[in-house]
Amino acid sequence: MKKQNKTDKPRVVTTKTVTTMKKTGEKITMLTAYDYLVAKNLDRVGIDIILVGDSLGNVVHGYDTTLPVTMDDMIYHAKAVKGAVKNALIVVDMPFMSFQASLDDAVRNAGRIMKEVGVGAVKLEGGAYLSEIVRHLVRIGIPVMGHLGLTPQAINKFGTYEVRAQDRAEADELIRDAKALEKAGVFAIILEKIPSALAKRVTAAVSVPTIGIGAGPHCDGQVLVVYDMLGLTEEFRPRFVRRYEELGETMRNAFTRYIRDVRGKKFPGREESY
Repeated sequence: MKKQNKTDKPRVVTTKTVTTMKKTGEKITMLTAYDYLVAKNLDRVGIDIILVGDSLGNVVHGYDTTLPVTMDDMIYHAKAVKGAVKNALIVVDMPFMSFQASLDDAVRNAGRIMKEVGVGAVKLEGGAYLSEIVRHLVRIGIPVMGHLGLTPQAINKFGTYEVRAQDRAEADELIRDAKALEKAGVFAIILEKIPSALAKRVTAAVSVPTIGIGAGPHCDGQVLVVYDMLGLTEEFRPRFVRRYEELGETMRNAFTRYIRDVRGKKFPGREESY
């Protein structure tokens, strides 16, 4: 990967950029954002893709699952992210029941995201049965990212967040799903919480980039939830998350010091007063 120097202009990432990165072997970086400030800082450091994920239901709204998240929720948060981003490709999750019921629903809701927010793509959870929807969205100019493996919107079907496709039948089905989504026109596929060896097979089997979360090192890129990798979701410690900071503890320490200073009449001081 070429090292960016101070005179280089930041790279504007598009779906074409992402597909080219697979061909050249350049790893794709992707993180979530749900607000202006996080998105601004991700964009500043050169993240390739920002996902406005329906995981906001868990980490922002405090829901047990992603199922209660609405289209209005997604558009609200996507607008906040869009206002901060100049270079990264923004992908927005289509929430539960915004596309599953009918092709008309999928077109209407994906169109809302693209038209009202102006992002680069939408993401749909599911396999080959979505081929018609994906094909039509791509045909009318809406880029689509796929999502296979553990799909949180189907948690009531799975009944568990355990690793998916550990047996041969489900693994073979996942590969067929990946090929079907590729044929339908997705520009990339998220692979969530599947065996590393299977992710390697899928990555070799399709021409579009794979982006892993709990799928090992062989994918073309990686994605994490920002709140997880920053150590803000302290009770949630899955094996696949590397915690780069422990900001939950840092925040509490700062809040405690503030409370102490106010109660001790040490804040505000002369330097903070007019």
